Amino acid sequence: QVQLVESGGGLVQPGGSLRLSCAAHRIISAWYRMGWYRQAPGNQRELVAEITTGGMSNYANSVKGRFTISVDNSKKMVDLQMNSLKPEDTARYFCNVKVGSNTAYWGQGTQVTVSS
Repeated sequence: QVQLVESGGGLVQPGGSLRLSCAAHRIISAWYRMGWYRQAPGNQRELVAEITTGGMSNYANSVKGRFTISVDNSKKMVDLQMNSLKPEDTARYFCNVKVGSNTAYWGQGTQVTVSS
């Protein structure tokens, strides 16, 4: 069974940085997309950033220029470097892997809190 193991997250002051990492275990396919979603209380889960095995990335407008997603295909790991964090970035962040058009896996989530 596919397992996503997340690390990183925590409490940071506005303007600070955090790095999230996610390792995908038992992904057999060589073609997939890895990414991060977030969900704040009372809000729907939204895409933050995702990247394909070919290195094509997509970002939410709210994080462009501040967040950078990267993938290590040999390790099946995806990182999200978050800079210039704002209080509105506070949310639970979930790792996501999409294989093909119909299969998606989710991590347990890691909390990111931006507050002074």
